[in-house]
Amino acid sequence: MRLLWKAAGSDGYILKRSTYSDQVKYACLGGIVVATGFMAAVAGGYAIYTIFEPKGSALDGGTHTQTAIMASVFGVIWGLIIFNIDRFIVAATGKGDGTEAITWGEFVNSVPRIIMGLVIAITISKPMEIRMFKSEIDAELHQAQLEKRKIYEEKTKVNYEGRFELIEKDLQKIEEERGNVVERVKLAEKEYTDQLQGRAGAGAGDGPLSRALKQQMDKVENDLDGYDLAHRGELERLNGEKIQLTEELDKELAKNEEVANGLDGLLERIKLAHKIAGTWITFFITLLFVVIELTPIFFKMMLIKSPYDFMGDNIQELLKAEDGIQIKYDYYKDKEGQERDLIISHKAQRKIDEKIALMKAQTELSDYIIERWKEKEKKNIDENIEHYISEA
Repeated sequence: MRLLWKAAGSDGYILKRSTYSDQVKYACLGGIVVATGFMAAVAGGYAIYTIFEPKGSALDGGTHTQTAIMASVFGVIWGLIIFNIDRFIVAATGKGDGTEAITWGEFVNSVPRIIMGLVIAITISKPMEIRMFKSEIDAELHQAQLEKRKIYEEKTKVNYEGRFELIEKDLQKIEEERGNVVERVKLAEKEYTDQLQGRAGAGAGDGPLSRALKQQMDKVENDLDGYDLAHRGELERLNGEKIQLTEELDKELAKNEEVANGLDGLLERIKLAHKIAGTWITFFITLLFVVIELTPIFFKMMLIKSPYDFMGDNIQELLKAEDGIQIKYDYYKDKEGQERDLIISHKAQRKIDEKIALMKAQTELSDYIIERWKEKEKKNIDENIEHYISEA
């Protein structure tokens, strides 16, 4: 319980001598501060893990150990920071006027602390939201990644279509020209075969006409071989460019997958959490953390004065009396007409009076010494004036 008292910024020495009710109240305050620090540690660690984890498909499971360790260390540090800020806010918040009512003046004085509490509450609530709806967010995010990847792929393929068309056009031209030569070869082979079999109407057999057709067929086949030989280098170049372009396209498509996977970030998850949960659910989750964060501030303003407060005031008065400090409340009015307290430090004033008296005594002694020295010198001059004249 004493640790919770310290977390609430209360005086353990006084609480040990106070009532059980006071002990429980400040233990509850400390528990809220500790719980807020713990939630901040979890939220901060999860946010850092979400930011720095390796990007991939939203449905990919597993935990990246190195990122998890880094996120855990940051979460502990972040939790301690929020814990100390909350502890300061609670400790610095006054007890109000000692009644359950929160006056307008008390509220106005607490506005800076309330704003700090709101910022902390919102900072904690957002990572907790995306963790609450993780399954739904993963499904939506995976669909968004697929759509984004499809869009990127379509744009990438459009960028490469023109270059593929140029290569295919050159390849098609070569194939068409080669196809014409092949048709001539087929036609020559058919004419030669028909002549040998007597289907050409000029008599069957291997006669002069057949030999002429054979020469023509050989010539066309040589033309085909020559064409293939002449265009072999160009075909290899075009096919090589096509393969290289295909590899480049595959690399770009792989990059598109990486870009689409990069959609898995903290901001995108927060947006999807708001989209999935809706405005009201998101609002009430944030409101829950706001209530947890601001409860100690309003709770302290609503506290009724108890033995703890009276003993604390008594100890403060004893300490002021021990150190010689006197406060005259509402002693005078400043230029704006507001009443101010007069603070008298008796020990400091005594030191000042002692210093003034000492300096005054030293001044009197110095004057006396100078006066006596003057008298002595005058006597010496009267007794031996010739000595002083000769020295002059």
